[in-house]
Amino acid sequence: MASTEDKAANKEPVSSWKDSIYNTRTGELLGRTASSWAFILLFYLVFYCFLAGMFALTMWVMLLTLDDDVPRYRDRVPSPGLVIRPNSLDISFNKSEPQKYEQYVRNLESFLRRYNDSQQEMNEDCFPGDYTEQDEVTTGKKACRFKRASLSLCSGLSDPNFGYHEGKPCILLKMNRIIGLKPHGDPYINCTVKKESAVPMHYFPSEGRIDKMYFPYYGRKAHENYVQPLVAVKLLLTKDDYNKELTVECRVEGSNLRNNDERDKFLGRVTFRIKVVE
Repeated sequence: MASTEDKAANKEPVSSWKDSIYNTRTGELLGRTASSWAFILLFYLVFYCFLAGMFALTMWVMLLTLDDDVPRYRDRVPSPGLVIRPNSLDISFNKSEPQKYEQYVRNLESFLRRYNDSQQEMNEDCFPGDYTEQDEVTTGKKACRFKRASLSLCSGLSDPNFGYHEGKPCILLKMNRIIGLKPHGDPYINCTVKKESAVPMHYFPSEGRIDKMYFPYYGRKAHENYVQPLVAVKLLLTKDDYNKELTVECRVEGSNLRNNDERDKFLGRVTFRIKVVE
């Protein structure tokens, strides 16, 4: 027979899994009292406020070392890349179907809007052949005027189709902007077609020259109205060149700008393919 003490022990309340969440007898939530939770939350609040303050202080100190106009380190980009417009390295179209080359024409026209006379009126005429150097402290640098008409047959003014309708397309080339760049010598663009017989080309401006008056560039914020000088190449393709994929390579020549780095195919040069279907 069970003793009196055993019966009393059996009458004691048995703890359940609900007590581990909230114990009604002790008032503990997840094993901690309200005061214990308050101390923990206060600790983490102070801890994360301290981390946020340290991060803000670090960012503030770093920003004090930066210049709004000129990057602090520029030694990794010694020479500019070369890019083309229309914005495609594979140009293919049928010269007899306007809808096939319409996208290229629209791309060129959109790109050249900044070179319209109405936009270039705010810029100034500079002295050809000389760098346009300006005071480093002065903000709002003057920008040299680049007249769209200097692209002649590739300006889109006399020929709104840029030669695509006649199978003699225009390609625009420009160098990427590099702050402080002053190319030595007399830079110009030279393009070659990789095939047995040469393809005649017309360059605008004459001989594909890039005048030094458009250098140096002082940065987007200081040189707000700056536009890059352009070179237009009109490919005078014939019937013998139609229905063939031609590879064209253009390089910046005549200066100290690099154009033969095998690790970067766009440094001072660009290669694209063009196919005209008759």
